[in-house]
Amino acid sequence: MKKIPKQAYTAEFKELAVKRVTDGQAIVAAAKELGLNEQTLRNWVKAAAAGKLTGAGSKVVTPEAMELSRLRAENARLKRENEIIKKAAAYFARDVL
Repeated sequence: MKKIPKQAYTAEFKELAVKRVTDGQAIVAAAKELGLNEQTLRNWVKAAAAGKLTGAGSKVVTPEAMELSRLRAENARLKRENEIIKKAAAYFARDVL
């Protein structure tokens, strides 16, 4: 099995993700929208509450980068949904014949 490389997130990205959760968005929804694992986001929220949230580098996250990240996550979600629809269509087409 191929190992997935560990991603490094900037402090700004983490802060914006935590801000979404503290502003009332559900952790599950925010994690899916940003393309994160739910537990990762939970850990960030917990670290932010303790004042220990740090970033991987000093790279500034621009609004364009945030939008790109959101669009990539949405694209991945839509591809998964499309695969499910294709499998369901094939399954129901097989039952008809």
